[in-house]
Amino acid sequence: FLPFGIDAVVIYLSARNGMLFWIYPLLATAGSVTGAAVTYWIGHKGGELGLERLIPSSRLERFRKRVQKGGAVAMAVPALLPPPFPLTPFVLTCGALKANRWIFFPTFAVMRLIRFGGEAVLARIYGRGVLRLLESDAFQRVIVGFIIVAVLGTILSAIMLWRSTRQ
Repeated sequence: FLPFGIDAVVIYLSARNGMLFWIYPLLATAGSVTGAAVTYWIGHKGGELGLERLIPSSRLERFRKRVQKGGAVAMAVPALLPPPFPLTPFVLTCGALKANRWIFFPTFAVMRLIRFGGEAVLARIYGRGVLRLLESDAFQRVIVGFIIVAVLGTILSAIMLWRSTRQ
């Protein structure tokens, strides 16, 4: 639910533990691919009819054309884009449109690794300045606020999903 969550953790840990900065992008990529696999599976099970309930028809048509034209690679490339880019619709669409998962997931993983790896390298280089910012009182308050918003947003999303399945 929180768009910058994983990125912030990768940056913080990479800046804090300079010798192990390389491991955090690997772990973040593994978690991201796992989450994408669940989302892909939900899209696969829901099919195109399920997508029509979740994604506006104009956007769905664009996704359909991209999968047909560029295949799974074109749909995995958005994994490189930083938040708040909405990645979930792309992954759901790939699942629903039965994109080749043997191409999609390796490409998705490479893109995520490039993104998280770039963040880790920059955090390693500029770590002291990043840590001063991240450990400031003002930033800590902002993070607590984001955590509260994320928890409330997750609860609200779960309630809305639960209500929509009962109708």
